[in-house]
Amino acid sequence: MSNGNEQNNLLGAYLAVGDDALKRSAVIERLRARLAKMGDMAFNSDDFDGELAEGGQIVSACNTIPFASPVRLVHVCNADKLKKADSEALVAYLGSPNETTVLLLEAEKLAKNTRLYKAVAGVGPKAVIDCALPKARELPRQVRAMATSHGIVMSEGAAAALVDLVGENTVHLDNELRKIALAHNGGDPVSEREVRQLVARTSEVKPWALTDAFAERNLAKCLGLLSKMDSASPHALIAMCTGRVRDLMGVQALRARGEVAAIARVLKVPDWKVKTMTAWARNFTPEELRRAVVAARDAERAMKSGSDPDAVFYRWLVDTLKRSS
Repeated sequence: MSNGNEQNNLLGAYLAVGDDALKRSAVIERLRARLAKMGDMAFNSDDFDGELAEGGQIVSACNTIPFASPVRLVHVCNADKLKKADSEALVAYLGSPNETTVLLLEAEKLAKNTRLYKAVAGVGPKAVIDCALPKARELPRQVRAMATSHGIVMSEGAAAALVDLVGENTVHLDNELRKIALAHNGGDPVSEREVRQLVARTSEVKPWALTDAFAERNLAKCLGLLSKMDSASPHALIAMCTGRVRDLMGVQALRARGEVAAIARVLKVPDWKVKTMTAWARNFTPEELRRAVVAARDAERAMKSGSDPDAVFYRWLVDTLKRSS
């Protein structure tokens, strides 16, 4: 970019990549607003869907001379879904991008080792914009921060409930926060009860939530989660729960040998999770875990032999988690 200070500060291409849809949307809006200050974007922007567009079409748009503006914007959503030949056309273009065009690629996932990712990264140190969601345990905190932009304050429980009901899509979360803000009266923080009254469940419970509740040995929580998992296969769920049982057996064995420091390495889990898994392992005796594995084997055989898979899994879950009186 060579015309004007503002234009000189722009790179020829950017990549907004990550599963935080709201952040990607904000990146696009900011860039459009920045370019709109330089000229009329009505005649100087093109939008493409990487799942449908051809690389040649995108490159042609990038090489078009701007009208009544020093710069054009070419936005490609779903850039991670470009076919190989079309992606290669962009890689070639990025070797010498047009000075009067900003190419904005948007992708939910694009591996760093792909040629397209490397080509954009080569344009400049700030060409790749990380739009990744925070870790699941950190998302409620982000929701509380988002709530302030709508003029409301949320309790921790309310934010966690909203994530539970809506899921991790930040655009959907932001839309629900807007609705909650319109319905909320007074200056008190939004409560969990208020969220559950105002927001309908649109997301299905993730299987890992069930396996965590299983490891906590919380039968009531497991059954509540199971009722919200309409599409989850009992075959997959019993396999995941059995995998968690084997993890807990490993934790117990390592603790018995005084090798607690090896838990993260052996089980291939992050260090922060070791404390949680150690606490989970205390919920079961070694014999209870051994019986759970044997019972899971018998349950899977019953499923394959024609028994109702849902009923078999339900019975295994109850028998495994119930406590002896």
